Amino acid sequence: MNDLDPLAAFAALRTEEGGALLASLASYDPNQELSVATRLRREHPAELVSAALGQARLRQRAAVKFGEEDARRMFFTPNGVEQSTRRSVAAHRAARFAALEVRSVADLCSGIGGDAIALARAGIQVLAVDRDPLTAEVARANAEALGLSRLIEIRCADVTDIDTSSYDAVFVDPARRGGRGRIFDPEAYSPPLSWAVGAARTRPHAALKVAPGIPHEAVPEGAEAEWISDGGDVKEAVLWFGTAPSAVRATLLPGPHTLTGRNLPDPPVRPAGRYLYEPDGAAIRAHLVAEVAEGVSGGLLDETIAYITSDELHSTPYATPYEITDELPFNMKKLKALLRERGVGNLTVKKRGSAVEPEEVRRKVKPQGPNAATVFLTRVAGAPTMLIGRPL
Repeated sequence: MNDLDPLAAFAALRTEEGGALLASLASYDPNQELSVATRLRREHPAELVSAALGQARLRQRAAVKFGEEDARRMFFTPNGVEQSTRRSVAAHRAARFAALEVRSVADLCSGIGGDAIALARAGIQVLAVDRDPLTAEVARANAEALGLSRLIEIRCADVTDIDTSSYDAVFVDPARRGGRGRIFDPEAYSPPLSWAVGAARTRPHAALKVAPGIPHEAVPEGAEAEWISDGGDVKEAVLWFGTAPSAVRATLLPGPHTLTGRNLPDPPVRPAGRYLYEPDGAAIRAHLVAEVAEGVSGGLLDETIAYITSDELHSTPYATPYEITDELPFNMKKLKALLRERGVGNLTVKKRGSAVEPEEVRRKVKPQGPNAATVFLTRVAGAPTMLIGRPL
């Protein structure tokens, strides 16, 4: 075993000695890594200590996505932590497959097994395929660690060589990162979106995970497009086949809360009312701002900006409401004077349709005082405007 052999290093972590070493690092402080490494190398091979410390760091990072309980038992690669599906999102997708009475799924480009785990926990038999040997071994270890080996078969292979005809559904999560970072062209995914769509159309049901920024015109004919956010952050888009042809939906987690498109006309533009609603990013990506506006009896501040205003306060999971107390034309001196008069020291700055950065606003107005406020830098009917308010 040496530092240049990742498979051997990972295999060493799976030994009794490696497992015990990893367990001892469950709550170690990365800031003390040098002293910890020095101590451990007196009792264990240096290469094993390096591998264990690296894995311990990954487990700590992964806790955000997978939860503490799973993360401390699972194994990870750097790419696996970065690119794997968040547990809540994978569970939502698995629940949709289960609701379709899918009993078996070919999980193509399975990575370290995040989606395969969620599918198996939903009672679905999974073939998890990845072409990278180390990633496949990590996925296998994760299935074993979580007691799911009976439901998850791991195969190291090129997904384009896999016969999926015996499976009820396919799930494809193409690689969307390259040597230069994120890939935005769906045909530059690995495998390309066109290949994934072809694979999807061979089975009764399928789901393809794509970047949330996918243009609506790139959604294949007949596919349902679902944008998913978790805790207010847009995580991904999914193209579904065999569900609701050409439907568009936004799903918000936790919940789930799902808003389905109804082809509504654009909301009217109107003056700022008492309340401003900031739609969830999934609803914006799904082009469902009109549906959100209808639910709060609102209109748009500007035809090009996704801020909704209303004279009524409505409870909705699809937007965050704010009570607007002041409306000013864009003027930093007036804003500074108003905030000083109100004793605002805790200032949140949001913007849409403005080139001014929030940090620039804070630097110029120098908020001081015990009170809090939110300022929106935006446009109202085309005019640069500052709206001041508070979240409800």
